[in-house]
Amino acid sequence: MTTSVVVTLRHTATHYWPDVDPMCEERYLRHEHRHVFHITAKKPVQHDNRDIEIIALKSTIKQFLRQQYGGSFGSMSCEMVARVLMLEFDLSYCQVLEDGENGAEINK
Repeated sequence: MTTSVVVTLRHTATHYWPDVDPMCEERYLRHEHRHVFHITAKKPVQHDNRDIEIIALKSTIKQFLRQQYGGSFGSMSCEMVARVLMLEFDLSYCQVLEDGENGAEINK
């Protein structure tokens, strides 16, 4: 069996997609727009007795996002944000959704 701790959080930020096809209906995505990014992160643990304090992990991820990006992910996609979090926190899984609806997930 594999055990992981799981945290969910939200981060309000803007982003934009500079490479969107100018002919597509969603060309507005080229401009900065706001989302509430819903993030789910899973981190493996070695035992069942608070190997990692769940609340501390969540707080650390929130602090990292505030310090690193503040209110703007720039041209980063959901996939890019998930990959950064995977690497920074040695996660086994990360999902990043725009407004809790659409986005990306990465599994290790």
